[in-house]
Amino acid sequence: MACHFFAMVSRMKYIDRWALMRNTQQENITEHAHEVAVIAHALAVLRNRRFGGRADAARAALLGLYHDLPETLTGDLPTPVKYHSPEIRAAYRAVEDSACARLVKMLPEDMRPDYEAFFFPKEEDAQLWTLVKAADKISALAKCMEEEKAGNREFSRAKGALLQAVHAMELPEAECFLKEFLPGYALTLDDLE
Repeated sequence: MACHFFAMVSRMKYIDRWALMRNTQQENITEHAHEVAVIAHALAVLRNRRFGGRADAARAALLGLYHDLPETLTGDLPTPVKYHSPEIRAAYRAVEDSACARLVKMLPEDMRPDYEAFFFPKEEDAQLWTLVKAADKISALAKCMEEEKAGNREFSRAKGALLQAVHAMELPEAECFLKEFLPGYALTLDDLE
């Protein structure tokens, strides 16, 4: 029997982000998921090395890698629409859950237990999902900075809101990332060393 899960993963590259915004450089969810995975991994490493944590950095990266896969079925609903009202958010959550269930069913039955937690979070991964959420916001913040660097002011307001959202999470590892690594996103290639 043919299984189409990985073919669906491959289609992430066709789903563009920031649909309501004028972009100087389009970003798809494959690119975004990669960046979220890298940042989530870094946040877990920072938690472990600097704050006495015991986060599974490799698992944080995996959760980040798959966090937006349901959008291959739902599309990327713009944030202002998704969070417009509790009713819309609840309806979209139901659509996302349905998409997640459909994706898991695309796997052979013996592989499903290894992938279900990517779509239906388990309690033991709660701290990792918090890091993925922070990484998701930091990735979006980096996109805003890159757009501003290209002269696009369209992302200025989103940048401020995202920065405030990351600070509100009160994660010391996220604050470290903002201070030590995020400024590099505003630099030119020649300035990166």
